[in-house]
Amino acid sequence: MGMGLFMHQKIRVGIVGTGFAGEFHVNALRRVYGVEVELAGVTSLRRESREAFGRRHGIPVFDSVSDMLPEIDLLDVCSPPYAHEEHIVAAAAAGLHVICEKPLTGYFGAGDPAAYYGDRDPKSPMRRAVLDTMRRIRDAVRQGGGSFGYAENFVYAPGVVKEREILSKTGAQILRMTGEESHNGSASPVYGIWSCAGGGSLIGKGCHPLGGMLYLKRVEGLARDGRPIRPVSVSARTHQLTRLPNYRDRGLIRTDYRDVEDYGFMHVTFEDGTVADVLTSEVVLGGIYDYIEVFANNHRSRAHLSPGGLMDVYNPRGEEFRDIYLMEKVSTQEGWSPAAPDESFTMGYQAEIQDFVMSAASGGEPQSGLELAFDTTSTIYSAYLSDENRGAETEIELV
Repeated sequence: MGMGLFMHQKIRVGIVGTGFAGEFHVNALRRVYGVEVELAGVTSLRRESREAFGRRHGIPVFDSVSDMLPEIDLLDVCSPPYAHEEHIVAAAAAGLHVICEKPLTGYFGAGDPAAYYGDRDPKSPMRRAVLDTMRRIRDAVRQGGGSFGYAENFVYAPGVVKEREILSKTGAQILRMTGEESHNGSASPVYGIWSCAGGGSLIGKGCHPLGGMLYLKRVEGLARDGRPIRPVSVSARTHQLTRLPNYRDRGLIRTDYRDVEDYGFMHVTFEDGTVADVLTSEVVLGGIYDYIEVFANNHRSRAHLSPGGLMDVYNPRGEEFRDIYLMEKVSTQEGWSPAAPDESFTMGYQAEIQDFVMSAASGGEPQSGLELAFDTTSTIYSAYLSDENRGAETEIELV
């Protein structure tokens, strides 16, 4: 279907959440081509935040998601993970399209959040509850009939897109993969609190490389056999390194984690017997560290998301660059620094939003959709159960 057929269409987008994700989503939505995008509304929990965001970007402000839904065609969910289900189900019930930031959902405890410690909670009931949540999301989206975009930017990063082409054109078999996302902390003020985030490094950071690698195995299976290759088991360990009694704090690494891990490892086995290994942590200085490496039967590839190797900058005096953004989570801009001239491109942000809006306009399926979101989340909560059992291989129950 030609892109020109969509030019007359207008998609009215409402954003819920005004933090880091909301900011880069606005920038990406304003660069979408082929479909007219109207930023028709924004809302968030705190009045001062949503009003400031609306003024800054020239977007109408609503007091709640329910107030905004009649005025939009697509809800862009950039709220914290604990609110995702409520917002997705409300939008789907109204027949709207949905974009949802990762992680899709999680388990956030019961009762008083101030008294809840997720690291002490049994993981099997936690996993059951998450599977039930995902089934409710699945049923709502199916019944609503709108498109669903899972905002896993690793899927849309240039190196992963090129690897998709290689797999599709050569019929390659991926034998093993390694991937990582690590950096010092998070932009979210509630990161590190299980009742808000649904876990620590495994869910908050591990979802990225895991989602990217699960996606590539889907591509491989669809290209060769017409069906995705999905994960079947996982072995995992997590640690709270900055909470060790002997941790020597030099004031450089974030340590204010209430009840979550700051390091995690997942070893995933797929239904064809091949494997993927995920590393993720908070204890990394020098900026964000993202990559996926593929070892196939006919090629090998490395997708560098960040640092992407596009530019290095030398700055002898830190204050010179106080108003210049170089790269996410770089704690100092003195000396040599890797620079990201366009993270919207190198991290896949622009491409994911383009795909989601075009899918909403055409009725098509985005590259990163509901099943990838479910497989990623199921794998991670099975990983938490594996870790509770000291790394025992654990079957992944898929939705």
